[in-house]
Amino acid sequence: MSSRPQSQRDPAVGRDEEAVRKYIESLALTLTQLGMQRMSARVFAALAVSDDSRLTAAELSEQLSVSPAAISGAVRYLDQVGMIVKERLPGERRDHYRLYDDFWFASTLKRDRMIRMWRDATVEGIDAVGPDSPAGVRLSHMVDFLDFLIKEIPLIFERWEQLREQREHPPEG
Repeated sequence: MSSRPQSQRDPAVGRDEEAVRKYIESLALTLTQLGMQRMSARVFAALAVSDDSRLTAAELSEQLSVSPAAISGAVRYLDQVGMIVKERLPGERRDHYRLYDDFWFASTLKRDRMIRMWRDATVEGIDAVGPDSPAGVRLSHMVDFLDFLIKEIPLIFERWEQLREQREHPPEG
């Protein structure tokens, strides 16, 4: 007989809860390697694998075996960067945290605003250091790239919406 635990797959939904727990940690590790805070990455991963992408702080705390204080800091960060939203369901006293339905779109849209702020601040730097100085030339290249992103991001959003529409409503033929 094997000492390995039996799979805890729920036949109704096809979920293997042990595999889900391992995936949460794997995804969180990847996100941490990409620069996200560890607890925020774990919370994000837990929400991503939740069937309705909505959990309370208590549910997150229990699922991840961490303190409510750890969850509080993580959800605050994820909300600030536009990856989750805090909401209270009618008649409930507890907040729920959920991923945006299309969180990549919302997150990128928020970053578009940040890129504009970055560009504007960089333009001020060019004026301060002088446009012909080595620093001014370097900052001008940064502004050029940020302007490029500002022009391209809306086009990417537009193409994404078209692709998503095609996938959701394929032409009959």
